[in-house]
Amino acid sequence: MSNPIESTPPSNPTFQEIGLLPEVIKVVEHLGYKMPTPIQSSSIPVALKRKDIIGIAQTGSGKTAAFLLPMLNHLLNTNERKRDFFCIVVEPTRELAAQVIEVLDRMAEALPGLVSCLLVGGMDEMKQAVLLAKKPNVIVCTPGRLVYHINNTKGVSQSLQKTRFLVIDEADKLLDMDFAADIDKLIESVPKQRTTMLFSATMSSRVEKLQRASLVHPVKIKQSEQKYSTVDTLRQEYLFIPFKYRDGYLMAILQKVGAQSAIIFTMKCSGNTRLVLMLRQLGYEAIPLNGKMSQQKRLLALEKFKSGKRSLLVATDVASRGLDIPDVDFVINYDCPVEPKDYIHRVGRTARAGKSGMAITIVTQYSLEFYQRIETMIEKKLDEYKVEEQVAMSYVNRCSEAMRVVNQILKDEASKEKERIKDKNKGNADEED
Repeated sequence: MSNPIESTPPSNPTFQEIGLLPEVIKVVEHLGYKMPTPIQSSSIPVALKRKDIIGIAQTGSGKTAAFLLPMLNHLLNTNERKRDFFCIVVEPTRELAAQVIEVLDRMAEALPGLVSCLLVGGMDEMKQAVLLAKKPNVIVCTPGRLVYHINNTKGVSQSLQKTRFLVIDEADKLLDMDFAADIDKLIESVPKQRTTMLFSATMSSRVEKLQRASLVHPVKIKQSEQKYSTVDTLRQEYLFIPFKYRDGYLMAILQKVGAQSAIIFTMKCSGNTRLVLMLRQLGYEAIPLNGKMSQQKRLLALEKFKSGKRSLLVATDVASRGLDIPDVDFVINYDCPVEPKDYIHRVGRTARAGKSGMAITIVTQYSLEFYQRIETMIEKKLDEYKVEEQVAMSYVNRCSEAMRVVNQILKDEASKEKERIKDKNKGNADEED
């Protein structure tokens, strides 16, 4: 495959000037979009010419519409008998896939007859097979679940030969999650004569390899020349404190933030659970979002946060990629991310679509090296976030007591689970006798 052709964005075109069909313009108006974002104005005209695209864009850039709108244009220009299995959208996580389906459902309100199907883990395979039998126009999936249906559901492999539009979103994340083999299988299962759009927040050697394998004479569209960049409307600050006082300073930050919406990021699921329980002990209605939660619970947590029923979401990095949560005022890095690109993805949850936002990173003696690496990569020295030491220290003992209660709760739950497993095993042994 040849090297990608660079493309520069045109100057402020409207959606009408981009070349979308009148029916698609109605969808745009229904969604409330006013003007195309840079990634949309750059990529949509190229995709309308059926050229392959590799898009490098920061989070919150409007990527979803950048691939769905030209796809709709092509779909409407296709004979109705050839519209089933027309487009495959591949996402790294269930949440991102569900988010794309939400946008498609809203599009269908303005475009009756548009049928989409969600294929992700954690949901019944037979029900998904029934949905596939209804011949959807668009399939939004995680790689593993679509490969499952290719291998096990009658007719899917043949139906994918009708696919004319393939979107590989968050390619760097897909490869980080070891989906390479599933993506290879998927690419083998769709026709070579297709339009492919590949989006990634960063351009690694693995993404370049995937691009060479899946795209033909692609046009490369870069929203930003900087390898690691954040938007101008994002205010970024840090707080350097001893690790043992971290919880007290977090409480002081939350007191200062008040009732505004915030996402607090933790590194691990175990730490995520402990922090949520501690915050609840201290009177905050925090909700968790981590990889150990069931699909249903994760979607419910997101819905509560997006609807404003809860203003405090404590998340692991599963939530930091591409989730469309329009009104997040603050991002707080309780655990400083190890990798600069994870920092970019986390703070990208605020200051989206031109809005302002703030990211506060708590740095301790154990994470100073990680923080210095972040500053180097984003080529920016962050200001210090000001918190009154007296206020923070007044919370330290309360946090310690709350965490003591949390540890006892978790210990009791572990004991109950151990007893439950013991009783279950005993019951199975009795049945065998």
